[in-house]
Amino acid sequence: MAEQVISPDLNFVKDIIRNGGESLKKCYQCATCSVVCNVTPDSKPFPRKEMMWAQWGLKDKLLDNPDVWLCHQCSDCTAYCPRGAKPGEVLQAVRKLTISHYSIPNFLGRAVGDQRFLIILFLVPVVILLTILGSLGHLNISEIPRGEDGGIVYSKFMPVPYIDTLFGLAAAFAVFSFIMGVYRYWKAISRNEGIKGGDISKSLISTISEILLHKRFKKCDVTKARAKSHLYVFYGFVGLAITTTWAIAYLYGYEFFGITASSLFHFGESPYPLYDPLKILGNLSALALIVGITLVVLNRLANKDKAGIGSYFDWLFITVVFVIAATGILTELTRLANIAVLAYPIYFIHLTFVFFLFAYAPFSKMAHMVYRTTAMVFARQTGREV
Repeated sequence: MAEQVISPDLNFVKDIIRNGGESLKKCYQCATCSVVCNVTPDSKPFPRKEMMWAQWGLKDKLLDNPDVWLCHQCSDCTAYCPRGAKPGEVLQAVRKLTISHYSIPNFLGRAVGDQRFLIILFLVPVVILLTILGSLGHLNISEIPRGEDGGIVYSKFMPVPYIDTLFGLAAAFAVFSFIMGVYRYWKAISRNEGIKGGDISKSLISTISEILLHKRFKKCDVTKARAKSHLYVFYGFVGLAITTTWAIAYLYGYEFFGITASSLFHFGESPYPLYDPLKILGNLSALALIVGITLVVLNRLANKDKAGIGSYFDWLFITVVFVIAATGILTELTRLANIAVLAYPIYFIHLTFVFFLFAYAPFSKMAHMVYRTTAMVFARQTGREV
């Protein structure tokens, strides 16, 4: 048998403990976690081996390991662990460190997961937005132009070209960071597994099909209700993404294609009437998002004794999504009520949090969606079905 040199990284062990894996050292390798897990494959099951690697500080084995992401944190393992080692929480900490490790730029990966940098991260969009408003002379609410009917028009407060440019750059930065991070991650797991090239379209299609139905979440026992709450959040985001794309077509596409407004579809700048299909989809999606994220919070609180309450990393994302959904709805309601003193500040908060979500997505828990999808595609591509 060939000898294998193990090089523990004690600082990495401390990082796991500091990032939500405080219970790591309670594990005594009984394997209960792997036995009760309904989503682990039969060969090389998790999370027992990951707990052992984490205790030993085997950083490379964990960061280059797709199984960390195949775990959906059902928390069955945490609930049944006889020592209270909370494997689900430990693997969540490892996933956070994986995101930070592969992030481009790396310092943002560390900053988003560290509450000491929270104010600085929020100051970025606040300063940018205030600078734009100051240059337009819109810092005084009473001086902001109104619509022809005297109503609130947000595009007169923050003109569309400014928003499109700012959020377009934020989205482009996020896409670039995601591509670079996932590329580095795929190279690492491919190197360790010895995978070669090949057509991954079939694996990708079957993975997306599974994600759309959230099949794997439904295998959880302790936190079975997560499937419904995650579906609401997921399709809320999908609906809002479609709404945003649709709005771009309303703003610019109609001129390019020579489309004229009808009694049902309205083109040009907002606000659009509530009966427009764009508004209906946007409002339903916002409602789904806030219902879903509220259920996420309630589920976490209900299962905190069995599954753990979660880390700062979890709650930061939950809070950002909740504020975006709530301020989005309040932005519309205060506009309809024509309460400028509330509408404009709420809209400003909404834009700040949307920027935070977009720009920092590759470094926040939202990155789970991309890294987990990558790991699931990899698992199918290598024949490691789960």
